Amino acid sequence: MSGPQETVRSEYSYLTTDPDTGKRIGFREVDLDRDLGRLHTWLNSEHVLPYWEQNDPLPVVRDTIAERAANEDQTLYIGSLDHTPMSYWESYWADRDRIGDYYDADPADRGIHLLIGPREYLGEGYGAPLVRAMVDFQFRHPETRRVVTEPDARNDRAIRVFEKCGFEAQREVDLPDKTGLLMFCDRERFEGAVA
Repeated sequence: MSGPQETVRSEYSYLTTDPDTGKRIGFREVDLDRDLGRLHTWLNSEHVLPYWEQNDPLPVVRDTIAERAANEDQTLYIGSLDHTPMSYWESYWADRDRIGDYYDADPADRGIHLLIGPREYLGEGYGAPLVRAMVDFQFRHPETRRVVTEPDARNDRAIRVFEKCGFEAQREVDLPDKTGLLMFCDRERFEGAVA
């Protein structure tokens, strides 16, 4: 049925317009059937491999993403710019994640991981608007006072983007697969100085 009573529903869990770039930023949950090909390509990209180290064949990527999606303590998202898919995000409860073993985690702390997929989006100034949007999305949970991330300590570009978005470095942590830089973004700092 169509007409004036029809309701158009957005597939996005979060949608905003960035004031600096004028771009629409949206996050929708990963749909494995729809997104497997793009995730496999992105994870095997030259600029992603040094940090994610998941250059697996398609069936392994399918199993990995399916396992992550089944974990009730995290949600997987595809991030879009002007409705074009271009990034992958993992949003999780930090105290139920391995990072919760490395600091005094509050049960409402949120954590994020991300990657920018297509190379043409790198170096174009989209990193900070995307991270700001995701952090704002995480703070929609009323009890969340802090968002946590732990980028690879070698990834200077990612660290600078997080700093622009209100994250403060705490210390390096030796994780099973990398040396990460533990970073926190407090709600008050984000809302007062960044958002």
